[in-house]
Amino acid sequence: MPLMNLVVALVIAGMLLWLINRYIPMASGIRTILNVVVTVAVAVWVLQVTGLWGPISTFRISR
Repeated sequence: MPLMNLVVALVIAGMLLWLINRYIPMASGIRTILNVVVTVAVAVWVLQVTGLWGPISTFRISR
């Protein structure tokens, strides 16, 4: 993925999160959880796109 597409995707994700936080009324606890979940998801996506982290599907949680 070209760097410009990555930057545009990050800006769009940030703007959507800002719009949700700004215009959708919700409790501060729910807002915090939403922000953390979106931030972690975007961070994992960026790591996968840049090749710094392999696909999540290869991880095994079982014994």
